[in-house]
Amino acid sequence: MTASITCRFILFRAVPAIALAVLVGPAGAHKDPVTPQLLNSYQQVFMEQVRKGDLLFHGDAATEQAMDVVLSKTGMACAMCHPMTADTHPATFPKYQAQMAKFATLRDMINWCIEKPNQGEKIADDSEAMKALEAYIYWSQSGSVLNPGKF
Repeated sequence: MTASITCRFILFRAVPAIALAVLVGPAGAHKDPVTPQLLNSYQQVFMEQVRKGDLLFHGDAATEQAMDVVLSKTGMACAMCHPMTADTHPATFPKYQAQMAKFATLRDMINWCIEKPNQGEKIADDSEAMKALEAYIYWSQSGSVLNPGKF
C-alpha cells in the first residue's frame, strides 16, 4: 500500500470510532452512583428470590401452589437429584446440552428436569418461579468461575 492509501484506510477505520466516542461520551457518565442503601435494597430483593427458589428447589408444596407451578408429579424435588444444587453447573451455561441434543440455557435445563425426570409442567422463562429457581441456583454456586460452554 502507498502511504496515501494507508493513511486514508486508517482514517476510514478510525473516524467512526472517534465519532462514536464523542457522541456516547465516557461510559457511565449519566449513571447515578450506587449508594450503600441502594445496594442493600438490591440485595434484599435478590435474597427474597433466593429464598423462594430454595423452597421451590426443595419441593415446598405451599410455595409451588402460591406461585401456581407444578414442578413434579413424581414426588421428587430438584434437591433429591441435586443436593446443595450439586451438578447444576450454572456457570457453564449456555452450552450444547447432550440430554436435549441442542444448545441450551440454564432455563432450558431447568425446564428439561421439570418435564422429563420429574414429569412436572414446564414453567415460563419469564415467570417468577423461573427467576426464583435461577436466583437460588446462581446464589448457591457463588464463587464459581464463569466458563460458558464447558461441560
